[in-house]
Amino acid sequence: MRPVFDPYLLTRISAEVLALNQARPEELLRCQQQRLAQLLAAARAGSAFYRERLSGLPDDASALPRIAATTRSELSARFSDWVCDPRLEWEELQAFTADAARIGQPYLGQYVVWESSGSSGVPGIFVQNARAMAVYDALEALRRSDDSALRRWFDPWCLSERLAFVGATSGHFASFVTLQRLRELQPWLAGALESFSILQPIEALVAQLNAFSPTVLVTYPTAALVLAEQAAKGCLRVQPRELWSGGETLGLAVRRLIEQHLRCRVRNNYGASEFLAMGWECAAGQMHLNADWVLLEPVDERGRPVPAGQPSHSVLLTNLANWVQPLIRCDLGDQITLHEQPCACGSPLPVFEVQGRSDDILRVRGHGGVAVALLPLALTTVLEDDAGVFDFQLRQQNQTTLVLRLPQTGAWAQHALERGRQVLQGFALRQGALPIDVLGELGQAIPLGRSGKVTRIVAQSSTVVVGANGLA
Repeated sequence: MRPVFDPYLLTRISAEVLALNQARPEELLRCQQQRLAQLLAAARAGSAFYRERLSGLPDDASALPRIAATTRSELSARFSDWVCDPRLEWEELQAFTADAARIGQPYLGQYVVWESSGSSGVPGIFVQNARAMAVYDALEALRRSDDSALRRWFDPWCLSERLAFVGATSGHFASFVTLQRLRELQPWLAGALESFSILQPIEALVAQLNAFSPTVLVTYPTAALVLAEQAAKGCLRVQPRELWSGGETLGLAVRRLIEQHLRCRVRNNYGASEFLAMGWECAAGQMHLNADWVLLEPVDERGRPVPAGQPSHSVLLTNLANWVQPLIRCDLGDQITLHEQPCACGSPLPVFEVQGRSDDILRVRGHGGVAVALLPLALTTVLEDDAGVFDFQLRQQNQTTLVLRLPQTGAWAQHALERGRQVLQGFALRQGALPIDVLGELGQAIPLGRSGKVTRIVAQSSTVVVGANGLA
């Protein structure tokens, strides 16, 4: 079955993206408002959920602040009313995403489907048609950086590169799904696009990357930091030109360590399952919002607008590209700060800062006294996929003891705790760690991190220490 792809749509939307790269602010606003009006009309026509939300409101930008905000859990609970294609059914999509053989394959011949992790406590399923994918493709290709725009125009998916994705490869997650889709679209170049699982021991991952020798690494900041440690030790011998980072908060100290030891430029981006390409980092080092295709409203703890220059409690997302599964003022839980000042790079797109998911690497005792790094995304993946636990916090007590906290009580919680204990102990052993203890705390509220989201993986100490030889 052919992948979801419309070359005409991609060409047209790419031209629009390039044109707005140099647009005046009023042109950008006009385009944004037109697309918002189209989205509201499509949602009113096709979604019973949003027909209720939009009742009595006009299909224009003036309606937006009057639309009640929603959450992923509320939308998922009313999935059939939410989506605009009645053929999209929650149970069938769950069965589709449970089949690893179908990762990146089209659903019903016309949709790209991915699942989200439960970083907000609620997993989700997201459906994209050819139009939405053309928007994501164009934004990723033409706004990832501006110092190589001509090369990206002729090679929009970096097919002249050897690209290595290091992440979760066991499920229908957005990054892996899009990579698999790209491999299907360009089968003759599939050998230059490889994925590497973070669930395997670090020694095996390093050996595979050394053999592949990528020119571009695509991964999460915590995984990139561990790879930088391996490079500092002389174990990882790759020489990437760029590292594309996303999915977690990238701090300045971690960025510097990655650039120092991997000897490459780090390009950060901001995306989510709800919108794949929200923000990109320009040559001046500022994060820009793709405001022609996505709206972000920073709000305080009571849902009121937060002025520019002040950090928000959360942020409401409106996806202007997806009319099949509309997302209008959906609470992401991330903390952002919008800025009014224009960027030195000359882009008319707004500058913003984001504090998203911020989990820690756990370092436990291995054989011979060597510390073994357990990556946060790997830990959450095994807990979700193998134990069926989504709402949790895993806290390190010492080098041989972890504490798994669940907010539930009763028999279900006891069984979930035991499942979690078994998968965590087995995973740590496979990574080369000595046996660990996993204690349980049931019926305990899970505290929020600095970003306003649950910090699900908490190390004994989350401080990055720089020693005389690099990482310590």
